[in-house]
Amino acid sequence: MVVRFLLLQNRQGKTRLSKWYTYVPHDEKCQTENEIHRLVINRDQKFTNFIEFKNFKVIYRKYAGLFFSVGVDIDENELSIMEIIHLFVEVLDQFFGNVCELDLVFNFHKVYGILDEIIIGGEIMESSKQVILNNLKIGDKRN
Repeated sequence: MVVRFLLLQNRQGKTRLSKWYTYVPHDEKCQTENEIHRLVINRDQKFTNFIEFKNFKVIYRKYAGLFFSVGVDIDENELSIMEIIHLFVEVLDQFFGNVCELDLVFNFHKVYGILDEIIIGGEIMESSKQVILNNLKIGDKRN
């Protein structure tokens, strides 16, 4: 399994998107989300965006006021996960037309659909932005 979870959090620590690909009890999920937010918000910019946390790694990127954090196994390639985060942000931006936090809150079902085009069951399924956007257009025409 490549991806354990993906979190999208704002500066205040509110989780706007949480997708877990491994079973974790609810209380532990909440605690992990809070701990990860504390780590990434206080991390100096001169350090890398990779943190070893418990028995896995967290790779994160900050876009505007949002933190995209991905938990992966220790031996996963950090740069490929950074690319997946960037791909997710690019697709969101193109789909919503300059995406903002409110788009994510009010259209969470579409955001989960976009994420499912990229990652299913913790495995990266598609890495082509154009293919993902075409699939989303086809899905929108059906609805």
